[in-house]
Amino acid sequence: MDKPKIRFAGASDAGRVRQNNEDALHLDAERGIFLVVDGIGGQAAGEKAAEIAVGRVRARLERQTGTVEQRIREAITMANNEILEAARGNPEWAGMACVLTVAVLENGSAVVGHVGDSRAYQIRRGRIQKITHDHSPVGEREDSGELSEAEAMRHPRRNEVYRDIGSEEHAPGDADFIELQRIPFEPDSALLLCSDGLSDQVGSGEIQRAVERHAGAPELAVEELIGAANEAGGKDNVTVVVVEGENFTAGAAAARTAAAGVDVLGRVLWFVAGLAVAAGAAWFSRSLWVPPPVIEHARVLAVGRGAAYPTIAAALAAARAGDTIDVAAGEYNEQVHLASGVTVRSHLLGAAILRAAPLANGPAVIAENVQGARLSGFRILAAKDLPIATGILLQNSNVEVDDVEVDGAGVGVEIRGTANPVLRANAIHDCLNEGVLILGASEPWISHNDIRRNKGADLAARDGARPAMLGNVFEKHALEVPEDMKQTVADRNTFLDSGAAAKKAAPRKKE
Repeated sequence: MDKPKIRFAGASDAGRVRQNNEDALHLDAERGIFLVVDGIGGQAAGEKAAEIAVGRVRARLERQTGTVEQRIREAITMANNEILEAARGNPEWAGMACVLTVAVLENGSAVVGHVGDSRAYQIRRGRIQKITHDHSPVGEREDSGELSEAEAMRHPRRNEVYRDIGSEEHAPGDADFIELQRIPFEPDSALLLCSDGLSDQVGSGEIQRAVERHAGAPELAVEELIGAANEAGGKDNVTVVVVEGENFTAGAAAARTAAAGVDVLGRVLWFVAGLAVAAGAAWFSRSLWVPPPVIEHARVLAVGRGAAYPTIAAALAAARAGDTIDVAAGEYNEQVHLASGVTVRSHLLGAAILRAAPLANGPAVIAENVQGARLSGFRILAAKDLPIATGILLQNSNVEVDDVEVDGAGVGVEIRGTANPVLRANAIHDCLNEGVLILGASEPWISHNDIRRNKGADLAARDGARPAMLGNVFEKHALEVPEDMKQTVADRNTFLDSGAAAKKAAPRKKE
């Protein structure tokens, strides 16, 4: 896939009325993935739905198997079904759902997946076009021309939606669920994704002018638009993402010049004169008015033979928050200490193997007081001559661990303290003691893991731990969880000799 040269920025704000922010976003310029999610359900429920959606969509889109369209359909469906199951298993999350818009850039185009009333716009050559359709009664009337944009923005039912993610079970190919389209993404165009906290408060013309006014500096456009939404009342959370092609600056300037005339003849004369002046100026000062293309994204630090960093530890020492450490296939005999805000991933799923570190006692991977880190795609393998006491130790750390295999360690994953890490889609098996051991008053999110053939309990929650568990597969081994959680755990997870069938939840409105 050709990587487009882009500039991008995104931010989210709670607004002026709500105390919590149920919106979320994800920006990955390396893979061309941009996502806005608007949670539904109030307080912790809406935030949890948005968190699940970001995690599942991101995880599926990062696995670049199948077409982009297939990946988006599967990603949104996985998020939908996981949110539904989580709500069924936790009374405090009952009724939670979300809406989202995702764009994936690929070879001069953008594939846009959409459910609900968040939006995608394209801005090019002095025009703005709404790409998505609002899946709502008011949005449908606006798209048909029955209501003007201003009338739709003022309508008392504008926050109702008839499609969302999490209200009922879906399959990737279900009709009337995911809106999917591929549009050109030219170098002189820009995309804007937003939650309805922007589009309900700020008209499309003002959105266009803000993005064009700050062409070349998308972070300023994002800041201005969030400010405009708050000045208009800030009634909802507001999230904005702007993605510019490398020539968007020049394209927007040319469009504004062409539109400056008063009549047809005046526009022609101004256009000719402008061309002459611009041509003369360009000869001497092109570098002053057309900045070179800039790719604004966090760094990717490559690890492996012949790469910039020979070890994971060396890359971690150089990394800063927001960076990704991409580890090539091979075996690495070192202890990995995760750092806040840094993703450490195997370049190919399961191809990077962590063995016991020479002279190091204890875990293969350690996170102590770490926030916002991620470990993805590794195999952690112990052997008789290379024992590993603990595969992964997470102490007071909010870390995501996904698609990791832990085989034969003393304890597969140990969680200590009060933080709430995430274990998702891992395989933890044949450990000498517990597969997952949770010590302390934490509530980790543990979903869709395969945890079995461990000699101790597959999962043990002690000292006040209350894990949220969904879609995991266990052996018959007894789980150690609080007594009042046992039935929910049994209903929401699969054991080799049993499994509860899912029931459909009734659809619901956004608010």
